[in-house]
Amino acid sequence: MACRSCRSHVGQLARQSARFTSNSAEASSASSIIAASRLPAAPSQISQRQPTQQQQQRRKFSSTPRSQALVPDFIKNTIGSILQSSAQPYQVHRATEIIYKTCASQAHYTISEEDKRNGTVQKTEDGIEIGVGKTMWHTDFGLPATFSSWSQVTMLHMYLVCARLRNLDREAAKSWQQQLVDHYFFDAEERMDLTHGIASRGVRQRYLKDLFVTWRGLLAAYDEGVARGDAVLASAVWRNVFSAQPDVDVRAVAAVVSWMRLTLKMLDQMPDEALFSQAPAAFKWPAKNELNVVDKPVRELEGLLPDAPAVAAKAKADQPAAAPIQKVAV
Repeated sequence: MACRSCRSHVGQLARQSARFTSNSAEASSASSIIAASRLPAAPSQISQRQPTQQQQQRRKFSSTPRSQALVPDFIKNTIGSILQSSAQPYQVHRATEIIYKTCASQAHYTISEEDKRNGTVQKTEDGIEIGVGKTMWHTDFGLPATFSSWSQVTMLHMYLVCARLRNLDREAAKSWQQQLVDHYFFDAEERMDLTHGIASRGVRQRYLKDLFVTWRGLLAAYDEGVARGDAVLASAVWRNVFSAQPDVDVRAVAAVVSWMRLTLKMLDQMPDEALFSQAPAAFKWPAKNELNVVDKPVRELEGLLPDAPAVAAKAKADQPAAAPIQKVAV
């Protein structure tokens, strides 16, 4: 794994490559326009400059193919070549960086420099530093503003993107997923150093190895949940995002599961060439909105279902008393 200086160098190369590609495309387009403007127009072309009746008709939005409505042709061709080719690492680096920043911003938190200098950073019972987080994952879902919560929420969003990238060509999907994961681990190490003051590179590397094991297990757990059903997926969300807390709000778990299904559907409906510019848009629908979806069937069932605690107490009272255990001499 490269250090932050290597990462900065790669980022500069990616931006330079992107500017070179853009300048080359503009120069080629300008040359073709200038060359075309020097040609004399034919009489037949001049006579046909008046728009025909068919051209005067307004084109309906429904007649535009979905993929063409999302991105223009020149962007679609450029991004399509990047998606289906693993021979352009700098372009892939830049594209995945944009997607990753969207994933990492969902549960962003901060720790003030004053608290770090004075040693007044709030900590959990396990000694984990707690920062200040104002995203919906902190306010609506009750997650603490810790490195662990940020990591789990970021990995959750990355998983949804990686699940969509599997539809690409095998080599292209592998390249895109690897670059996306690399962005996470670079950012995680930098956060350990700058936000939490872990100056030892050896300690950071040990934590990064644990995060890699967590990432691999998370992929398997979410894949199993998506394939087997919402109950299994809810269990995976409860163990990872909510740290298997026994007093977790079940509504929050159900809302996250519903949001995951919806986001996967939105990403699946995007054409491959639109992932570069449209993938972050799939996360604009907040997961907290799914609380209304969860509460709707509950409200409809109010008064129709018996009181669960009362039923459990009555079932326990109706159970016959257990026979006393007799000791048998051997």
